[in-house]
Amino acid sequence: MSDIRPIKIHNSLSGKKETFTPLTPGRIGMYVCGPTVYSDVHLGNCRTFVSFDVIYRYLTQIGYKVRYVRNITDVGHLLDDGEDRMAKGARLEQLEPMEVAYKYTVGFREMMRIFNALPPGIEPQATGHIPEQIEMIEEILRRGYAYEVNGSVYFNVLKFARENTGIYGQLSGRVVEELIAESRDNLKNQEEKKHPADFAIWIKAAPEHLMHWKSPWSTGFPGWHLECSAMSTKYLGQTFDLHGGGGDLKFPHHENEIAQNFGACGCIPARYWMHANMLLLNGRKMSKSEGNTITPDQLFTGDSPFITKSYSPMALRFFMLQAHYRSTLDITDEGLQAAEKGFKKLMETNSILQKMPPDAVTSSADTDSDRAILTLLEDAYQGMDDDFNTAIAIASLNELGSYVHKLVNRQLEVSEVSPWVLERMKTAYRNFIFDIFGLKDESVEDDGTVDRLMALVLDMRAQARARKDWAASDQIRDALTEAGILVKDGKEGVSWAKK
Repeated sequence: MSDIRPIKIHNSLSGKKETFTPLTPGRIGMYVCGPTVYSDVHLGNCRTFVSFDVIYRYLTQIGYKVRYVRNITDVGHLLDDGEDRMAKGARLEQLEPMEVAYKYTVGFREMMRIFNALPPGIEPQATGHIPEQIEMIEEILRRGYAYEVNGSVYFNVLKFARENTGIYGQLSGRVVEELIAESRDNLKNQEEKKHPADFAIWIKAAPEHLMHWKSPWSTGFPGWHLECSAMSTKYLGQTFDLHGGGGDLKFPHHENEIAQNFGACGCIPARYWMHANMLLLNGRKMSKSEGNTITPDQLFTGDSPFITKSYSPMALRFFMLQAHYRSTLDITDEGLQAAEKGFKKLMETNSILQKMPPDAVTSSADTDSDRAILTLLEDAYQGMDDDFNTAIAIASLNELGSYVHKLVNRQLEVSEVSPWVLERMKTAYRNFIFDIFGLKDESVEDDGTVDRLMALVLDMRAQARARKDWAASDQIRDALTEAGILVKDGKEGVSWAKK
């Protein structure tokens, strides 16, 4: 479709930036690897899903019809010690695995709502697609790229690599020998494999294993990599346009996805592969074992030693958009504070701009200011066209903001901007902020009424505590918690924050 803006995408498969050409003009099939729902979604995942939300929004905004598929992995893939992640979550919480899956699926969707990420068009769950996964395994076996041992089925990496030169290892950009040496999948059953690099596509369940299904080979469960191969094929076809995920999935997950799909149909599933980079915390990789980690809820409440205050979801989303999705992003208290100021300034500028009446400007000529404003608008779109560079688009909007403030402050004569240029700026500015960046004006949602009500409620609670009416105090706190408000008692007094 000639009226859709041309865009370029950095394709991880080629390692180059390429002009994007969809399989079907005007339509895009996009698959993004979703969460494994055995625990709360972590901040790094949130950054990935926010990045692909913006990509989805922009593709839709410029005229594409996008089928967006993002899966839910509720069949736990294995930890390095061979333990099932879902089973581990169930054991720790004394719940059934599907209770764990449902709990954290609901939590994940709520976190995406908080970050204002649009839901995908299709959100398949791995447990609902066992027949499709069994069918794909049968096809891989038929084509000779897998073998069965004691009820488990393994993908034959060496045979596949030898017979399909240049396929295995192309995505991660390393030679096959290095990838094979780094293989760590399903370490528990290495003795069953023909080679340590071979990975499980069906695993025979131990008697105590909680999640299992019948198959031609055993009662067991599918391998982690297979789930995405089967679900992307079902909803997008054997070959589709875009496949996305976090950079940590490039190997082994995405490399093995490609091998499985190619092993089943002789074709690479996606033509363009996109990977979002990691988050750092104060210059270091986040790690629970080293105590260098922070959760979304801690950022929202300020309850972390790494930050001095709480930050709203939209300030955090804006912080994420200030860096290109393929760049590492370092979370620091100073950086978050700067992003918060930048977000508020963007919203204030938009509010001023949208209130400007059409007769605020009078020129109908092609002026220098007209040309400068239109150039900045085009720069913002070109930034997004160039591999979805939100940082460039934000910089262009900030420069446009200077023209808004010059008009308001009479530093720029109204005769210098044409009415139609003002209207175009209003529309584009609004579209970028709300429709493309996915930001919300939080000031509209809270005009101070909540603050006043909370002051009253917390005063009532303080009075109850003063007269040692602990039951009333706890009742108020519990009611606030149910309403999504966290109350924190500290040395310097009582504070509160929305979940």
